[in-house]
Amino acid sequence: MRTIILTGYGINADRELAEAFRLAGTNPERIHLSGILENPALLASCDILAFPGGFSFGDHLGSGRVLAYLVKRRLKNELEAFVRDGKLILGICNGFQILVKMGILPNFGGDFTQEVSLIHNDSGLFTDQWVSLRYNEANPSPWIRGLSPTHYPIRHGEGRFITASPEVLEKIKNKNLIAIYYNGLNPNGSEMDIAGITDETGRILGMMPHPEASLFPENHPLWTRGGGSEPSGRKLFENAAAYIARTGG
Repeated sequence: MRTIILTGYGINADRELAEAFRLAGTNPERIHLSGILENPALLASCDILAFPGGFSFGDHLGSGRVLAYLVKRRLKNELEAFVRDGKLILGICNGFQILVKMGILPNFGGDFTQEVSLIHNDSGLFTDQWVSLRYNEANPSPWIRGLSPTHYPIRHGEGRFITASPEVLEKIKNKNLIAIYYNGLNPNGSEMDIAGITDETGRILGMMPHPEASLFPENHPLWTRGGGSEPSGRKLFENAAAYIARTGG
């Protein structure tokens, strides 16, 4: 069960993410984007593709935009085949920004046209805090199956989820593509308190909070006072491993 973790060009959460997938029972490999661009066949050899957090290309021209352009331009056909084959894709924070800006989320038209975005927090400030989250039980994604409300950290300056039009937002809502909501406090002004969405297959998940930063009880800031008694982030990655084991990708 092979997971490719994208690295390079300002990505900085790849080791945390690789550890999360390792603990879940997959075989993670951190591969520089240039290596995948030079050898796109690498994607066909893995079961899960993950875009970690960070500041790819320094967030110049907008967070995730440059890397999204490169991936869409060079790997669109391979990504379409990857999804058709029943495999999984995850984007966290900068990875989520990359997925929406390349148009693979939500991808209603099937042609990678961008329909949503993640822009500057309405506070105008970089936000680094733990937030309360809840999952949409009506969303069928294997990533979030059976997950309970939890807390993950966020660390972003451009996490405000917006849509191109009210019609796109309504379609996301009606098709149950919202996967994760901010529960109570909305830290960035996202429409409908959206913290993460999937595509219509449920196998592509993008989210701003960092589950890979909540793998052990001690990760939680309140662990000495009874908070974070469960390593809540680990279950999301275990769900992915269980899905691949069950379906074979």
